[in-house]
Amino acid sequence: MPTMTQPVVVISCAVFQHLLEDMLPQDLDADITFLDYGLHVVPKNLRATVQKTIDSVREPSLIVLGYGLCGNGLNGIKAGEHTLLVSRADDCISILMGSYDKYLEQFNGNPGTYYLTKGWLESGSDPLQEYHAMVEKYGEETAAWLMDEQYRHYKKLVLIAHTQEDLDKYRPRALEVAKYCERWGMQYGELLGSDAYVGGLVQAITTVKESNEDFLLIPPGGTLQQSQFLRLQM
Repeated sequence: MPTMTQPVVVISCAVFQHLLEDMLPQDLDADITFLDYGLHVVPKNLRATVQKTIDSVREPSLIVLGYGLCGNGLNGIKAGEHTLLVSRADDCISILMGSYDKYLEQFNGNPGTYYLTKGWLESGSDPLQEYHAMVEKYGEETAAWLMDEQYRHYKKLVLIAHTQEDLDKYRPRALEVAKYCERWGMQYGELLGSDAYVGGLVQAITTVKESNEDFLLIPPGGTLQQSQFLRLQM
């Protein structure tokens, strides 16, 4: 179990940088590393980079991971001599929404929704950028077919952000993507999320003693596994 005297290390996706910088207590002497958004594009690269960063920590620490499972990118991450604390979330969408319950509410009320975040937009991981990359690789006809197969079942395209400032900043780019996605009849929308889940992660640094509904605590020698992120839905 983590102790108050154990060093705290934060390893997080840059999408949460401003929130964590604002929420982490000023008297918390934590070593903080923010990793590039684009690592999500290839989950094995995310896994390798996070693992390398964990392994570089020299003394036994409480390592706070600012991620969800993220396309299985955290599946197989080894704690080594450290304790790992991570949100019990499939990806950043439920974290951006503020809670898993809010995610389920949106999922059940708006099935077939594709979410855009500033991280995806800044890393070029959106349908429009994917289309351009496929055209270069396969040509227009094959690219169009591949995109249709991947996205034709979606009904909505939603830009989600923690703050109104981010919604305003990333709206122009999101609208470009939305214009392209009209080919599948997607309707554009925006969702102002919450910082509650990130705030809970910060509080969990000193309060969580074992895994619970919202957070996973992996002891030294343990391994993060996909099954640990699953929740039973009644």
